[in-house]
Amino acid sequence: MRFGRLTLAAAALLLLMATASVPAGTPLSRTEGQALSSDAFEPRGAAPRPAVQRPHHEPPFGAFVGSWDDHIPQIGQYAQWLGDANLQVGHTYLAGNSWADVEGEPVVLGMWSQWRLADPFRVLVLGVPMLVPSEANVPDGEVARLLGQGARGDFDRHFLKLAYRLVALGGADTVLTLGWEMNGVTYTHRCKPDPAAWKAYWRRIVTVMRSVPGQRFRFDFTPNRGLDAIPWTRCYPGDDVVDIIGMDSYDQPAGGTFDDYVREPYGLQDQVEFAARHGKPVSYPEWGLFRNGDNPEYVQRMVEWMRTHDTAYQTVTDYCPHGFFQCDRNPRSSARFRELMSGSKGASSTGPETAKPARP
Repeated sequence: MRFGRLTLAAAALLLLMATASVPAGTPLSRTEGQALSSDAFEPRGAAPRPAVQRPHHEPPFGAFVGSWDDHIPQIGQYAQWLGDANLQVGHTYLAGNSWADVEGEPVVLGMWSQWRLADPFRVLVLGVPMLVPSEANVPDGEVARLLGQGARGDFDRHFLKLAYRLVALGGADTVLTLGWEMNGVTYTHRCKPDPAAWKAYWRRIVTVMRSVPGQRFRFDFTPNRGLDAIPWTRCYPGDDVVDIIGMDSYDQPAGGTFDDYVREPYGLQDQVEFAARHGKPVSYPEWGLFRNGDNPEYVQRMVEWMRTHDTAYQTVTDYCPHGFFQCDRNPRSSARFRELMSGSKGASSTGPETAKPARP
């Protein structure tokens, strides 16, 4: 459903506040106190494992179906395909070609925010790049320099403008997967070139965005599953600036099994135990098929995993080769996903507090 642009224009006056200044100092001094003392987890059995919460509700779920506002109707089509399941999570990304992209296109942000506001138990998840251009094979030395600039506040104004826009347009409780997959090599906002600067920069962005009146943002720290280019624990910026500990988890490498994904260093088990130690729920903003083709066992095990851990939300990446609805390459996995998710009611108004889309 498209909303009138005059409705969005009415909020534009609030956006003028985005030119407000940001305090020169941000509370970065707690970073080291929040950091882990080692890159590695304790060997299995070396210390008591933390209790991992197991919710008694269906985690809010959805799918990434496309970034622009004209993809929103596909959420309804997806729900119908799943037997009128209650898809409560809308997932989109900001483009990272320029800082104007990171500030957010008002019409697109407005349409997604209006979709979220149509149901109090919906969740809007927004991928936010930390540096631009986001995917440009920027050398490590230049990445380190840019991270240092960010930590000093050179890019504050762009994130301040994004925060004001989201609040003005109705997205005050958006979940932000800020700098997602930072432990990999795909994005300019990767952590490995300077982990200390990366953590300081994350903390600065969160502080800037939380300074906007009316915001109730949740910040989701979302690495790739596994070791990748750097242990993701080295990038963790601190409990006071992280609300959810996510993980992007695709069916790879070739020949991998779900048990491998659970047990590997920095894999699914390490994620849920790390989150439990830090008192955070987990999430799976990106998951789906990949290197092992049409694999219904992976689908079955992944859905069961998410349903039996403290999962704040999950969104499958639904395009080829990963997905089920918009991709015809995975008929067996598609059938299994429909069997598992059809008619799901999601998190209800009578469900536990953890099922709600935003903090009070």
